[in-house]
Amino acid sequence: MFLNKFLQLYQITRRMQVKFGTDGWRAIIAKDYTFDNLKLATLAAADYFINHPNKANGVCVGYDTRFLSPDFAHYASRVLSSRGLRVLLSDSFIPTPAVSLYCRDKKLAGGVVITASHNPPVYNGFKIKASYGGSALPETVSVIEKHLAAVNPDSTIEPKEHLIEAADIQSYYLEHLQSHVDLDAIRDSRIHIAHNAMYGAGQNIITRILDTSQVHCYHCSHNPGFRGINPEPVPRYINDFVDFCKNAKPDVSIINDGDADRVGMLDEHGAFIDSHKLFAIILKYLVEEKKKTGEVAKTFALTDVIDKICRKHNLVLHLLPVGFKHVSKLMTTNDILIGGEESGGIGITSYLPERDGIFIGLLILEIMVKQGKTLSYLVQELFDEYGSFYYNRLDLQVNEEKKQAIIAKASKGSFRTLAQYGVTGFNDLDGYKYHFDGGWLLIRPSGTEPVLRLYCEADSPEKVTSVLNYAAGIA
Repeated sequence: MFLNKFLQLYQITRRMQVKFGTDGWRAIIAKDYTFDNLKLATLAAADYFINHPNKANGVCVGYDTRFLSPDFAHYASRVLSSRGLRVLLSDSFIPTPAVSLYCRDKKLAGGVVITASHNPPVYNGFKIKASYGGSALPETVSVIEKHLAAVNPDSTIEPKEHLIEAADIQSYYLEHLQSHVDLDAIRDSRIHIAHNAMYGAGQNIITRILDTSQVHCYHCSHNPGFRGINPEPVPRYINDFVDFCKNAKPDVSIINDGDADRVGMLDEHGAFIDSHKLFAIILKYLVEEKKKTGEVAKTFALTDVIDKICRKHNLVLHLLPVGFKHVSKLMTTNDILIGGEESGGIGITSYLPERDGIFIGLLILEIMVKQGKTLSYLVQELFDEYGSFYYNRLDLQVNEEKKQAIIAKASKGSFRTLAQYGVTGFNDLDGYKYHFDGGWLLIRPSGTEPVLRLYCEADSPEKVTSVLNYAAGIA
């Protein structure tokens, strides 16, 4: 009897090592991200897929450039096939949105991407993609979590190799890109571009669809260690790229994260342009130049300038919790024109109800060449019309006790001042946002990493720095 209870507890402990966060399951390779735990996650997903109306069409599996990603993807495919599912396994590493696109257009039951996106190199992950072409909805993840609780960790896997097929998902994705961006206008402009793939799955994509003489490639090679940095398109990880651009002197630069669903850019002067400004530029272009209509979705940590643009053009705005899965869900139920998040993820429903860092980067190029404006000029236009806005984020590696203490304090709306700025409002939609004159501070734990995140937007870079330093001192 004791042995049975011990085995039950052991099995429960193993299942607890698989936890779905903001966008799938992520864990440290060889610690919790093991083949055994991958089996649990895949079996739980398979139990969802085999009850899907499109199960006869099968599922697809993609992967990024991380350590062991191809091996993990092949293993996940074998596990899925053992449940009788047809599996379309990518024949190369591919951007995450390519899997989403394939799921939608091939009417699959869904898909899996072996990726930890922008996380540190020691991580890998397991993203689930839905049949509609976007992130799995929160209710879908809940169903999969229930399946996970019932999975037997010691269940035997008997792969059905004849159900696993190689698929050229990358070429299909390239065709889709070419039909949604005016690449001829970009080619004819002879604009010079630098592309930093951050050693990720976005490498070789832009050079396959544009004239190679236009593109300066950077970190477009296979390096599972990502040169020791997080493959995330934010300023603290791209100092070397900024130096590269000073010599290469491109007209604009595109930076993608490890699985290429996020984007950051540099203007012609090498200044970093974050997703807040990119989202605003694209929204302005779609509404004012393309005369598009529809609703707008933004997550809790995205710029307030989007609110101002929506008010000017009488657009319905939806404020959502952090995580693109919430944006994806709304894209399937509402007439959403564009949706986005703070961390570089932007999606346009007519293209795909999913974020795509390569597509968004190319769309910015299209806007530049069609309007004959530099990226810095497009940003200045925003400042002239809506006022200056600046943003930064700090990720604090604090122990669990300290993290919980600051979250507990923040959750009560206890702060009356931030640095020398008086607090004027409080919102706890997802994390704890404090408004002050000229900006806001958001405090929340990461859904994908063991860190405490501090987000700040303000009308001057000095104010952003001052408030973030003050909040970091408290934490």
